[in-house]
Amino acid sequence: MTAPFFEDINIGDEMPGLSKTVDEIQLVKYAGASGDFNPLHYVDAVGKKAGLGGVIAHGMLIMGFVGQAITDWLPNRYLKRFKVRFVKPTKPGDIITITGKVTAKKEHNLIAGEVQACDQNGQVKVTGLFEAVLPSKNC
Repeated sequence: MTAPFFEDINIGDEMPGLSKTVDEIQLVKYAGASGDFNPLHYVDAVGKKAGLGGVIAHGMLIMGFVGQAITDWLPNRYLKRFKVRFVKPTKPGDIITITGKVTAKKEHNLIAGEVQACDQNGQVKVTGLFEAVLPSKNC
């Protein structure tokens, strides 16, 4: 993957979007990979008892979706900062769409941006920030 050059990026540029559907099998696989076997992520009755309406996705799984969207656009080696805030739980069956845009260009080829993950109803699930140092055409 080739990164865009710093000179080719403008404030307001949008990164390519990414959409992913959350399913229960994915939650079980993520639990195994992460070691997070909290029953909120696979036992419907536990999620209901907790007032969440049923099973919810792992927050870090959705954060991973956001990270994937960023690094599909900007290779990981250029990413310097990535921070998220969890806004609302994600449920199995939700279709999560990640969008983002460049909010600043700074010295030393640094760009900053904001991202968000929303479900199929437009409900924001995760918001975040990123910074990346990009290559220059002048080097």
